[in-house]
Amino acid sequence: MSQFDFVIVGAGLYGAVFAHQAGLKGKKCLVIDKRSHIGGNVYCKVIENINVHWYGAHIFHTNDDEVWQYVNNLSEFNRYTNAPIANYKGELYNLPFTMNTFYQLWGVKTPDKAKEKLAVECAPYAQIEPQNLEEQALKLVGKEIYEKLIKGYTEKQWGRDAREIPAFVIKRLPLRFTFDNNYFNDKHQGIPVGGYNGLIEKMLEKAEVRLHTDFFSDRTTFEQMADKIVYTGMIDEYFSYCFGQLEYRSLLFEHELLSTSNYQGVAVMNYTDRETPYTRIIEHKHFEFGTQDKTLITKEFSQEWDRSKEPYYPINDIRNNTLFTQYKEKAAALPNVIFGGRLGDYAYYDMDKVIRMALDKAKQWV
Repeated sequence: MSQFDFVIVGAGLYGAVFAHQAGLKGKKCLVIDKRSHIGGNVYCKVIENINVHWYGAHIFHTNDDEVWQYVNNLSEFNRYTNAPIANYKGELYNLPFTMNTFYQLWGVKTPDKAKEKLAVECAPYAQIEPQNLEEQALKLVGKEIYEKLIKGYTEKQWGRDAREIPAFVIKRLPLRFTFDNNYFNDKHQGIPVGGYNGLIEKMLEKAEVRLHTDFFSDRTTFEQMADKIVYTGMIDEYFSYCFGQLEYRSLLFEHELLSTSNYQGVAVMNYTDRETPYTRIIEHKHFEFGTQDKTLITKEFSQEWDRSKEPYYPINDIRNNTLFTQYKEKAAALPNVIFGGRLGDYAYYDMDKVIRMALDKAKQWV
């Protein structure tokens, strides 16, 4: 007989939510992860009493009332509101594009004046049929916003010229004609008090967890240990890359502890010029309104991915989406394996969407 009802590969959000729901129904779950910690990319490392988002900023936001209630039942959330700043060669602008941004760019003080200026900026590109990201952005916001706030940042993120990036990547840009700097439109937003680790620990409290454990190091054994597998890793790796390798962008983080109480005055500052090698600096204490004597900042660099690096952002172009469709069809033929999460679905998801999908899948399978 199987030792467990589910072997869950990956202790990130999807795997942890599924394990939590299964545990509530009395199911036995083994959760394995090749990393040294639970939580996947939402893991926080505590340094000088600062909860450091070790794999980049994770700001929880959702319009899904059920998901919001679900996470709040497991952890208290603070009232953090994401209001990042763009730094273009030393010039500072509010993000997203709001009345504050338009005032900083053009000195306009009313929505009507901002719309008039935008119309003038976009006029030279009104008749083009965008063939790439650069043309799409120029048509949407004009040259100045594109060159100061979009071009350099996007090229660093993708590692290629904006004219080589498909237009669909930037189908629309958020333009808000109010002085509200809240980056997200969702009605719920915040950060777990004390970081994400406590939230994940609550989700996994009924499961057996084994870290430093690679599913592929003893795959046959793990597959025999449970009736069903929940797999949250790379879907192409599960099938031994039989159709070819899916592509990702990866990230490199440089963490630095500073003997100052406040480095940049905001949690997230994006560097939108092409010359600055990193895309943004995160100052973690501001996620939780920290008053510590020291601060810790993280410089974030986008980089090409290979199998020695962590996969962060799927490159959902035509080639990769076609390849993923082949893997998805192969996955659908396996009756006892559940594929989920960002890597299992080869899609970039916000955290609330990952939780929603795990909750729905657990209802179906548990």
